[in-house]
Amino acid sequence: MTDRNRPFDGSRRALCAALAAAPFAPARAALGDKPIVIVAPYPPGGAADTLSRIVARHLATRLGRPVIVENKAGAGTAIGAGAVAQAAPDGHTLLLSSNTTFTMLPALRQKLPFDPARSFESIGGIGAIPLVLIANPSTPATSVKEVIALAKARPGALSYASFGIGTSSHFAGEAFKSAAGIDLLHVPYKGSAPAMQDLIGGQVPLAFDTNVPTVPMVKAGRVRALAVTTAKRVASLPDVPTLAESGFPGFDLSAWIVLVAPRGLPEPVRATLVKGLADAMATPAMRDELTRAGLEVAHEPPPAYDARVARELPQMRALVHKAGISSE
Repeated sequence: MTDRNRPFDGSRRALCAALAAAPFAPARAALGDKPIVIVAPYPPGGAADTLSRIVARHLATRLGRPVIVENKAGAGTAIGAGAVAQAAPDGHTLLLSSNTTFTMLPALRQKLPFDPARSFESIGGIGAIPLVLIANPSTPATSVKEVIALAKARPGALSYASFGIGTSSHFAGEAFKSAAGIDLLHVPYKGSAPAMQDLIGGQVPLAFDTNVPTVPMVKAGRVRALAVTTAKRVASLPDVPTLAESGFPGFDLSAWIVLVAPRGLPEPVRATLVKGLADAMATPAMRDELTRAGLEVAHEPPPAYDARVARELPQMRALVHKAGISSE
């Protein structure tokens, strides 16, 4: 009896294995069996790193293959972005980054190892991260108004940290300086984690950072949130006013996040990656995890990237000129 059932059991196991593998067949056909690498152009511990790992985990589930995050920090994201721009357009090397890479750095620097409009094609946008003006609790300022008064009383003596030259936190700080008519010393760091560490340690009194690392520190009482840079208040910090509410109508700056690949992907590869991300973004599990990390979740189809770059790059160049933002 047992012997007669063995061929049937073997066939059934083979059928089950085939059915289990079926959803991943298109991805395997398009991408082969190599793992996918998502380059995060920041050190570990920052917002881009956190979001990259969430995206990698859920994309791996959808594509049925390993998706690895590789941190390539430096030069305000230019090192990581340049590495991806020069990679083979085969779908195995991707970049998750923000408008720091795609519109701010190009507005600030003439020579980069990539062109935001020509080097990349979008797999899809995942949302935006609000930026927050934060202070060490010992800083004698509990509001934007008090920061301005303190800066005017001691011109050039008050400093703020950013997570790098040409990043969204740098642009937010310089835009705030220009709007408020104050002199703040910019102290750039190589990533969010070291900037936050020095803010908490009291080496710098102020910082602009995303709400991804900021929210836990605010809740723990280790930093004080003074304002968000978006047009509306954010769900993760509902009691924190906007800069627009704090005397600067129209102030609106955030870090939008997009997954891109080197331009020139074969159509089956592009379609597989686009569908994989879209399907992952449609799941409550991924959306909830991104929201808990501080992202204002909003999946955008690939054409939105080109439109954003075309619209925002001239705006950032105008801000560089008006605010006198320097790459030094």
